[in-house]
Amino acid sequence: MLENGRKVYKEGLLEKRSDGLLQLWKKKRCVLTEDSVLLLQPKQHDQPHHQHQHHGGGDTGKVKELHFASMKTVDCVERKGKYVYFTVVMAEGKEIDFRCPQDEGWNATITLQMVQYKNRQAMLAVKSTRQKQQLLVVQMPGQKTVRSPPNVA
Repeated sequence: MLENGRKVYKEGLLEKRSDGLLQLWKKKRCVLTEDSVLLLQPKQHDQPHHQHQHHGGGDTGKVKELHFASMKTVDCVERKGKYVYFTVVMAEGKEIDFRCPQDEGWNATITLQMVQYKNRQAMLAVKSTRQKQQLLVVQMPGQKTVRSPPNVA
């Protein structure tokens, strides 16, 4: 559990391709929660009390959050040698490349958690729409309403 009460589903090291000219692979500590992927510097791995703090200056305290609401897809690019390479595509079109040992399955775990998050959001949207519809029916008391029986699937 993180300091802010978010449940951790998976935690470990992952490599992220840098955006720079050389596009080097940099190790990141990855924390998968129910609504995002947190990327932290690996130096923080043994310091759990610094998990989600932002410090000024230097890279040691930098936390990057990839929220599932802003994530479009996770594409498995290839399996090569001991690594699986995958790309996280954000809604604004930005692509972030990762790699991890094949047996760790980060790409599948992130994809599954993202799909579950989006399903929960869709269910909340449906529930909200139904509540609004019910309020409209209650607010128009003088009119007869014909309601169809609920769909049983």
